[in-house]
Amino acid sequence: MASYRRRSRSAPVLLLCVSLCFPPLRTEPVLSCDALRPGQYLCNEPKIDEITQEPENCTDATALVLCLPAPNISCLLSNGSEFKFSGDEVGFNKTISCRNVGYYSYKVAVALSLFLGWIGADRFYLGYPALGLLKFCTVGFCGIGTLIDFILISMQIVGPADGSNYIVDFYGARLTRLSINNQTFRKPHLPV
Repeated sequence: MASYRRRSRSAPVLLLCVSLCFPPLRTEPVLSCDALRPGQYLCNEPKIDEITQEPENCTDATALVLCLPAPNISCLLSNGSEFKFSGDEVGFNKTISCRNVGYYSYKVAVALSLFLGWIGADRFYLGYPALGLLKFCTVGFCGIGTLIDFILISMQIVGPADGSNYIVDFYGARLTRLSINNQTFRKPHLPV
């Protein structure tokens, strides 16, 4: 009976030694901070330039925003060290897309097309002097050309001649063209 008690007292001491010598094993590897899943981090809103209405420091159609991992998230920083975040520290930068804008306002182009399109002011403004002169000489192609130009400019099909995009409010009426290629998933139609 005495030997049984001796073993039962030494079991907690043995368990304490084993737990101190061998830390618990992790089941998941520590991810890089920029590989965190949505919900594990929150990115700040980009700072918008008041003139271009695009994120500040927009170069090559991309801009950087600061992202903060959630509290108690551990991840690897860019230097390879593991860090446990409290929710207030910046963990990584995320790239967002932005547009190459020039000096041409969408609102001005639509207004010129609507009110002075019959004399070609919209085409002169956008940098198409030959078409502007043609519209001026033919009084807007007798109204048909003015209507077609208004539709093309308001749908943002015709843009500035320098290849840039219109200045449109950041949360304004931006149009994004969708295209279909071989990598586009097409949902099969079920027979009726």
